[in-house]
Amino acid sequence: MLYDVSLHLAYRYEAQASGAHHMLRLLPLSLPDRQRLIAGAVTISPEPDELMNFVDFFRHPASHAILRAPHEKLDIRMQARVMVQPQPITADFSPILDRLPQEIAETWTLDAESPHHFIGTSPRLPRDKDIAAYARQELKPSMTVRQVGEKLCSRIYHDFKYDADATTVDTSPAEAFSKKHGVCQDFTHVMITALRSLGIPAGYVSGFLRTIPPPGKERLEGADAMHAWVRVWCGKTTGWVELDPTNNIPAGTDHIVVGYGRDYSDVAPVIGVLKTYGKHKTDQAVDVIPVKQ
Repeated sequence: MLYDVSLHLAYRYEAQASGAHHMLRLLPLSLPDRQRLIAGAVTISPEPDELMNFVDFFRHPASHAILRAPHEKLDIRMQARVMVQPQPITADFSPILDRLPQEIAETWTLDAESPHHFIGTSPRLPRDKDIAAYARQELKPSMTVRQVGEKLCSRIYHDFKYDADATTVDTSPAEAFSKKHGVCQDFTHVMITALRSLGIPAGYVSGFLRTIPPPGKERLEGADAMHAWVRVWCGKTTGWVELDPTNNIPAGTDHIVVGYGRDYSDVAPVIGVLKTYGKHKTDQAVDVIPVKQ
C-alpha cells in the first residue's frame, strides 16, 4: 500500500515562550521488507535558530530544534509518502515460554534490535504486581511466546474500554490498568508491562494507522491521530512480531511505523524544554491517505 501521510502539531502558549529546545521524531522509518520512506519533510514555524539532524540509538531519524527568540505559537508539520509491504502469514515457530530464557541468553548482540533492551523496566514502565498477576491468569505451560502475546492482546482489547478522556500522556500503566479505560498508549504500556513480567521482551511502536470511515460516511480530514502498538520478541527463529491491542489485530499494511523504543519516552514525537509561564494548548491533526497506483 502507498500512503501520503501528514501530521500537524500546533502549540499555543498563554505567555510568550523562549529558549526552546525540542527533540522531534516524526518521519516514518524505512524498514527492510516492511516499509519504505519514499520522500518526507518536517517544517517548523517559526524557523529554528539551529536545527541539527541525527539518528538515535534506536535508529530513528531525529531533529534537535532550538528557538531562542520569544514566540506565542509553534507549528510543526510533517509530510511523507510511504510504501508499506504486506507481511507473509507464517507458522508459529516461537518457543514455549519455558525455553525463552535460554534463547535470550544465547543472543549476544546489544544493538537496537537486541531483546536484552526490552526485558527489564524502562523509564515509564516499572514492575507492577497487579499487571503481573493479570498476565499469569490464563497462562498455560504449553503456550508458545507468540500465543502468550496474542492472548494478552485479545484480553486487553476485551477488558479495556477506549476512552480519550480517561487518561493523559503522563498516565502510568498502573493507573490505566486500574481504570480499565484509556487510549492506545495506555493499552500498549499495560501489555508491555504484562509481557515483561513473564520474561518476554516487549517494546513500544509509535506510528500511524489508516482509519476507514463507516459505510456511507466520508472520511474526515485531520481526524486521525498518532497510534501505538506492541512488538514482542518471539525467539531467535521468529524475531519480532507486532500486535495492536487497541484493535486486537497484528500490525498490517494499515500500520505505518515511525519509531521503536522501550516505552513512549523513547519515541515521543516532540519532547523538550522552554521558558514560559501559564498554560498552553496543543492540537494534533493526522491524515493517512491511500494513493491510487
